[in-house]
Order: sequence, then structure tokens, then C-alpha cells
Amino acid sequence: MIYYKTPAEIEMMRESALLVSKTLTEVARMLKPGTTTLELDKLIGEFIRDNGAIPSFLNYRGYPFNSCTSVNDVVVHGFPNNQALKEGDIISVDIGVIKKGWHGDHAYTFAIGDPGAEVLQLIRVTKESLYKGIEKTVAGGRVGDISYAIEEHTAKKYGYGVVRELVGHGLGKSLHEDPQVANYGRRGTGAKLKEGMVLAIEPMINLGKRDVYTESDGWTVRTTDHKASVHFEHDVAVGKGKADILSDYSIIEAAEAANPHLFSGAAAAVPS
Repeated sequence: MIYYKTPAEIEMMRESALLVSKTLTEVARMLKPGTTTLELDKLIGEFIRDNGAIPSFLNYRGYPFNSCTSVNDVVVHGFPNNQALKEGDIISVDIGVIKKGWHGDHAYTFAIGDPGAEVLQLIRVTKESLYKGIEKTVAGGRVGDISYAIEEHTAKKYGYGVVRELVGHGLGKSLHEDPQVANYGRRGTGAKLKEGMVLAIEPMINLGKRDVYTESDGWTVRTTDHKASVHFEHDVAVGKGKADILSDYSIIEAAEAANPHLFSGAAAAVPS
């Protein structure tokens, strides 16, 4: 069942989404070689609680951390740990919050130093594909229009692997709602897009093949060929003629650009 939100409810969701953006901005300020993902996770949990919200990932279906920190060939759901990040690593940081009963949930991939031209292009193209999907998040369209736009820009144009086992989703009072939003598909198919729908659109794109596997912890998803994977995610309300992006990358990008340890040119500036 798809739950439609009122304009007032969407504004409350915007508040939750923006708190995730602000938390990711704190991550961008902290990231450097030598930082551990457990240190990041502690910062994330404290920042969310200091801002009157709850980390929604913690204990979700038994997940034991505040955030998902996915390094290099980890696609999503990576466990924070004590291993120090190093020059050339890429890391997707995925964060969820509950504020006033409403969820915010999005992600950003950072490059620590220069991971090489191939991976930098993957970061740029994946981020571009997110906005290609968002362009299709308008009333009267179909979910498949979003899916096709992402796949067309990544797999068909660049030959990247589009992960199929994990998808975007509706968002609201629950972390995962209908409809599912795959990153591959056919135009004109799937649920009809209507005002009041809020979607977490999240391309997960691999440098190599699309195949992935889940580690024995039951959460960590890696590429089978161990090539890099990139993940970006925005919270988006379906709009009439134009999508309404509830989250904000611009503040993350500003912190990224100000941090000398991050390769801020990894993703070409795309309007937020």
C-alpha cells in the first residue's frame, strides 16, 4: 500500500531529511585518512540525538549501528569497524533519522584522496544518474520512468553494473514503504506517480558486473568481482511538473570541498 502525505507532512519529512543532510555534512568535515568508521558512527549517533531525533537504523531488524559505512567494494549496509580509512578509499555513508515520527534516509559517497580516474568517473556518473531519476519523479509518470533513467545513464551509456537485489523505496512513518524503486526497468511501467508520494531514490552502481553477495554478518553486501561500488540517495517528493528534493547535497558538497583530505572533484556539481 502506498501512503500519500499531505503538504504539512511533507514539510515535517523535509525537516527529517535535512537533519540527515546536516549529519552527512559533519561526516564530510571529519573524514580523513586514519579515521575509522566506528568513529564516524559515534559522531553520527551523537549528532542525531543532539538534534532531537533518533538514529532509525540502530536496531532496525537487528542492525547494530547508527549508520551504514560501505567502503570500496561494499555496495551497502557495511558495518562500522576499527579499520582506519586510507588514501584512495571511497566510502558511502548512509544515514536514517526519525524526527517527530517521520523518517529521513539518504546517502553520499565520498572519495578520500584520489581513488583513480575510473572510480572518479563512477562516482560522477552515479551521482548524475540520481538526478536523471529525480527528473522523472513527477506526477503522471510511472516508477519505471525513474528506474529506466538511472539504468540508461549508467549501464547503457557507460556499461556499469546496476545492482538488482537492492532498490529504492517509499518513505514516511516507516523507513521502507511502497513502492519499490528499482534502478533498472522499463519506461511506462510500475506504480503511477502522484503528488503526496515520497521516495528514497538510491542508485547503487558497480564499476564491474552487477553481481553481489551478502557476507556472513547478514548485512554487508559486496560486489562479487570486488570492484568499486558507488551509492547516492536523495529523499524526493513527487511534484507537479517538477520533483521536490527534501534533502540537501549543497551543504555536504561545501564541506567536502573545504576538506583537503577529500577529492571534491569526484562528482561534478549537480544542482541540488
